[in-house]
Amino acid sequence: MNLYFRNPGFDTMITSILHFQREEETAFWSDPLYRFYPQLDKAYAAKLSCNERKRYITEVLKAVYGEAEPEIDRKVQVYEVYWNKHRAQIQQALSEAFEMDLAPLFCEMRCDVSMNPVSPRFLDEERFEVFYLNSERGAIGTAIHEIIHFVWFYVWNQVFSDSYEEYECPSLKWILSEMVVESIMADERLSSLNPYFPREQGGCIYPYFFDMRAGGELVTDAIDKLYKSCDIRTFMRKGYAFCQEHEQEIRAHIERSEQN
Repeated sequence: MNLYFRNPGFDTMITSILHFQREEETAFWSDPLYRFYPQLDKAYAAKLSCNERKRYITEVLKAVYGEAEPEIDRKVQVYEVYWNKHRAQIQQALSEAFEMDLAPLFCEMRCDVSMNPVSPRFLDEERFEVFYLNSERGAIGTAIHEIIHFVWFYVWNQVFSDSYEEYECPSLKWILSEMVVESIMADERLSSLNPYFPREQGGCIYPYFFDMRAGGELVTDAIDKLYKSCDIRTFMRKGYAFCQEHEQEIRAHIERSEQN
């Protein structure tokens, strides 16, 4: 298992950024851009058509990139050094969590150090992004989160023999994969590297999971109990059955949270 960091260039970054500025996106996904880049006038952007808004964002952020590029290149090196220092520890913890030797797997993963404050992943490419304003611990904490997803769906596909097209937002399979990250990350070998763990430090899962309830209990408690009670493949089946049983409650909570 290995991870390579790179500056993907502005064109790749802006494509990723604009994906979260589509008309159908909720504020949960679109607003972080304006929080981190005060150079962008959110009120002005809201008055523009979708295409005009994209042109405006691109123009402003192109200038920002010109100033930020040396720092992005520096962070590529900083993150890589920190990853190499802790790679074996992360690999061992995840190998145990997923009950398989990960040493020969995921050896070409790429991490794009990006201006995008949202960190998307691309399962089919074994590629994800981290925000360049992260510290090295923040970047590796985010990287562990995304690597968990790569391994999770690798094993999941072996269990269910379904399609990778079903693994993205807003599918229920995606939702479960996001929920379980906290339980896996609780391993001290992983949590010690993640400045966003525990929840009091911000959390390593979406905050709307923290107060989500289904079947009369907190969903994260239910998922964690299941995770600790059985092997990973059995958990996948039981965890997914739980989510299917309570899908209406889960989706309603997410919709309310993202709208607010």
